[in-house]
Amino acid sequence: MRRRPLRRRHRHGSQVFPNMTGLVDGNNFFVSCERVFDRSLEGRPVAVLSSNDGCVVSRSNELKALGIPMGAPYFQLRPRARSLGIEFRSGNFELYADMSRRLMETLGDLFGDIEQYSIDEAFVFPPGGIDLLDFGRMARAAVLRRIGIPCGIGFAPTKTLAKIANHIAKKTEGGVFIMPEDTREILGKIPVSEVWGVGRRLAPKLERDRILTARDLAECPGARLRKKYGVTLERTALELAGKPCSGDSRGAGELSQSIACSRCFGEPVGDFESLAQSVAYHLGRAAEKLREQGQRAGGAGAYFVYYPERSPRRLEGGVVSASVAFSRPTDDTSEMIKAVFPKLREIFIEGRRYKKSGATLWGLESGAVQGELFGPSPERSRLYSSVDEVNRKFGRGTLFPLAEGVDKKWRARRDMLSRAYTTSWDDIISVR
Repeated sequence: MRRRPLRRRHRHGSQVFPNMTGLVDGNNFFVSCERVFDRSLEGRPVAVLSSNDGCVVSRSNELKALGIPMGAPYFQLRPRARSLGIEFRSGNFELYADMSRRLMETLGDLFGDIEQYSIDEAFVFPPGGIDLLDFGRMARAAVLRRIGIPCGIGFAPTKTLAKIANHIAKKTEGGVFIMPEDTREILGKIPVSEVWGVGRRLAPKLERDRILTARDLAECPGARLRKKYGVTLERTALELAGKPCSGDSRGAGELSQSIACSRCFGEPVGDFESLAQSVAYHLGRAAEKLREQGQRAGGAGAYFVYYPERSPRRLEGGVVSASVAFSRPTDDTSEMIKAVFPKLREIFIEGRRYKKSGATLWGLESGAVQGELFGPSPERSRLYSSVDEVNRKFGRGTLFPLAEGVDKKWRARRDMLSRAYTTSWDDIISVR
């Protein structure tokens, strides 16, 4: 993304605004991704489920209207699915990640300068001298036309106010909302618990101090907030008052200190081979993230989580783990697997049923590493860069270490998984 240029003032009809920030958020993003490729889901209550088909992580508006909360367990909803007409989909996170990439590319084309916040959200910085309402509507229509995702766009002088404006935009007919200069009425209707950055733990403390709404927080003296709650909340209050404090976080964050990857199994696993394959898979995913950040790891850890047992005798559940330091910092998946695998046999408990495994990379560092006379050749480093490139182009899992296994029967349950419409040649829609 390009460096953000100095921005000019914006117009909305005859009204002139100072520098504005926008927030674009895909509506019910996971559900919307499913609907792009399956039009039969339009107008029906749809729930996208978490890993292992555990609980609801994305809801269509029709499902929300039925009063189904976020996080509702699938096993509780399944008996009522037919009577309520609910359509379930297993989380197709590979599809959602690719659609997210397309969304960000489209926003970059439209606004020229964006800051991705999450898989379905991005702050945008529109050029000056334009009518924001017209420009926002044009951008929203372009996103819908190019990738089929409906979205809301909110504009405001700060990121915190833009989050609120976006929430309002999603409830308006045009899907675009511009925060007025006088925000007191709007902020007075928003509970402090719903302010971006406040959180569930802090909200009760604020409420005990009679800070009940976003307006109360915006009007609270900064010195008082800083003394009792810290500088972060003071900045949030300043943002609510229209004074930008969050800055541009792109590329400003610190590199990761560790990288972890884990998953629950689709069904209990008891054999060592499947456990070892799952750890190889997690190491591969973690190493891929490591290479994306241009880092190397000094060591790795792996763990298994096993179930409690009631028969033939009562046994407690628990976790077993092991770690190993690499001979040299590396980003090579094969080197990691070779170092970790001997440790797995040492922690495996015969006869226990395992429900989860995971891997962690630690001792991360960036920059060049001193070469070794008898160490891996530079070609080894380029090998996995090529693997990553192939997987980005043809879909994750196109190339992988054989240590991960071929069938991967241990993988999380996804019984209602849609096709990999954009990342697999076999699943591309045919038009006749």
